[in-house]
Amino acid sequence: MAQVTLKNVKKVYPNGFEAVRGSDLEIRDGEFVVLVGPSGCGKSTTLRMVAGLEDVSSGTISIGDRVVNDVHPKDRDIAMVFQNYALYPHMTVYANMAFALKLRNMPKQEIDRRVRETAKTLGIEPLLERKPRELSGGQRQRVAVGRAIVREPKAFLFDEPLSNLDAKLRVTTRAELKALHQRLKTTTIYVTHDQEEAMTLGDRIVVMSNGLIQQADTPLNVYRKPANRFVAGFIGTPPMNFMDGALAARLDGLAFVAEGGEPSISIPEHRVGLAKQFAGKPVVLGVRPTGLREAIGGEKPSLIVTVDVVEPLGETMDVSATTTSGAKIVARMVARDGVQSGSRLSLVVDANAVHVFETGEFGVALTV
Repeated sequence: MAQVTLKNVKKVYPNGFEAVRGSDLEIRDGEFVVLVGPSGCGKSTTLRMVAGLEDVSSGTISIGDRVVNDVHPKDRDIAMVFQNYALYPHMTVYANMAFALKLRNMPKQEIDRRVRETAKTLGIEPLLERKPRELSGGQRQRVAVGRAIVREPKAFLFDEPLSNLDAKLRVTTRAELKALHQRLKTTTIYVTHDQEEAMTLGDRIVVMSNGLIQQADTPLNVYRKPANRFVAGFIGTPPMNFMDGALAARLDGLAFVAEGGEPSISIPEHRVGLAKQFAGKPVVLGVRPTGLREAIGGEKPSLIVTVDVVEPLGETMDVSATTTSGAKIVARMVARDGVQSGSRLSLVVDANAVHVFETGEFGVALTV
């Protein structure tokens, strides 16, 4: 196992396109780090540079104590699992898993021990004499992981390995991968565009956009304390609601006032942070769907909304609605009968769940 370190890593293609624009990241020994972001954000390019499949334009990548910028991929002591599994179709499962070990001229007895122990760990012992065409998608994925494990590398690199699986199998395989990492404790870098996958798998998640790392932190911190508006909108399902407005200074502190004057939402003093410097200036308020609920009894509502669409989810329901100022929001509420398109609802915003950002797609978080 080894630490993986990126220092000011950039990737610029001959046509001038900057795929990665100066990434600094330290992945600790034994840590499971997930790179996540939309298509074209630079996550796969970053992974391929660590693997040696892409040249580094500038900066350094280290695995352990060794800078590997000019080290051939096969000499980096890493193992990569690809999206399409990349199994040799003419070889059995056993031969696929043993192939890299044979290239190292490892003794046959040691090869057999590693392959069979790994197959037992992954539950693929009965498949060792089959060929890839005789396997399901989930079985092929396990074989690809097994081929990486037998090498006992310093780091595992996963490039969207679950994207070809159906939804149910993705959930079960995701849990298997997490349990496997907890047993092996091998440094792991995992790339996905699925934010739910990132949240459930990673010790830390690295959110990327436009070739830049927007935030690197634990899943809960990224969810609860997004660094900017992009991260807040990307992480979380349904996404965070945003409303344009301004901050107003009041005797009891700060309040957000939406365009048009409604709603007016107080910002708790302990969460004000940098927001106090933006009194009177345009800002964006963010609140997650779970931070909205129906007003009870004579409780003063924060928002009066008109329901557009109701999506029942069992005990809860997602209500898409329009505020009096014209903003579109989604509230995840306790399910009840009588809520339908055209209904008027009085909603209360949990003041401890609100976030204030500078304007713009990457507006910095102002509240703490």
